[in-house]
Amino acid sequence: MTKPKILLVYTGGTIGMIKDYETDALKAFNFEKLLDRIPELVQLNCSIDTYSFDEPIDSSNMNTAYYVTIAEVIEKNYNTFDGFVILTGSDTMSYTSSAVSFMLENLAKPVIFTGSQLPIGHLRTDAKENLITSIEIACAKKEGLPVIQEVCLYFEYKLYRANRTTKINAEQFEAFASLNYPPLAESGVHLHFNNDLLLKQESKQDLIVRKSLSNNIVVLKLFPGITEEVVKSILSINSLKGLVLETYGSGNAPTYPWFINLLEEAIKNGMQIVNVTQCVGGSIILGHYETSVDLKRIGVIDGKDITTESAVAKLMYLLGIKIPDKDFKEIFETPLRGELDF
Repeated sequence: MTKPKILLVYTGGTIGMIKDYETDALKAFNFEKLLDRIPELVQLNCSIDTYSFDEPIDSSNMNTAYYVTIAEVIEKNYNTFDGFVILTGSDTMSYTSSAVSFMLENLAKPVIFTGSQLPIGHLRTDAKENLITSIEIACAKKEGLPVIQEVCLYFEYKLYRANRTTKINAEQFEAFASLNYPPLAESGVHLHFNNDLLLKQESKQDLIVRKSLSNNIVVLKLFPGITEEVVKSILSINSLKGLVLETYGSGNAPTYPWFINLLEEAIKNGMQIVNVTQCVGGSIILGHYETSVDLKRIGVIDGKDITTESAVAKLMYLLGIKIPDKDFKEIFETPLRGELDF
């Protein structure tokens, strides 16, 4: 039986750092020497190839051009490998993995994002477990087909749908959460998959990689005391096409006439405005309170239980493929990659 082939893609981030004991500084690790650091990998029943960015980047410098690079690496190697493990910095991992989930249409193989809170060379690193289990998940098959056929994020014994995640902690190993959707798998003594929750690629269509992304968007987080001047200045940004509006609770916002009028005028001029909750968990319910009735009336998009990270990614994707204005709201409110409840 042929061993699964896994491509390990390193873009940068904490997981790929080792300490230079002469200077005491962290430097990027050469992943071609991966077995020197994690000899346990030879015990996995798979073959592993590696690909590294020429210049590894800190996750704070992640942008849409790098999203495209990651997607192109997968596209180029899609027919050669059985699964992909992508190593990135955890700070923006939910944004990156969410974007890649939308870019890969008809995906029928596992793409697992992971990283670590401590460098791979640190004595107490979480990098080894995260990496080893991510590779094991990428290898998993049932009846000859990959168990995972979507973009996921693995961290600290749990596998999540990537576009459902948010980073919630900068210090604990359990850095991510998916408050509105259960883990797809949990790693303990056994690796247990929650099969009923997994996306399955029913069609046999070829992978399509959508590389046109729009970054003409902004996130506006409401706060008590926000002024007309601030909202007006943001909505008047030249070439702005989309706005993720972080509202209170289940989608509530100020009812001041100036606020509603500014949003309504922007929507009439073609801007796509998505309502998401500031809460870590829960859902938008437009019209549930009086303070969201006007938002529903003027055509603000109902983000439902989508995360801010996923809303940003979905806006980039839909604006990039130039969805007509008349269809945009309906398509955004429809789950495309399992990112929201219908």
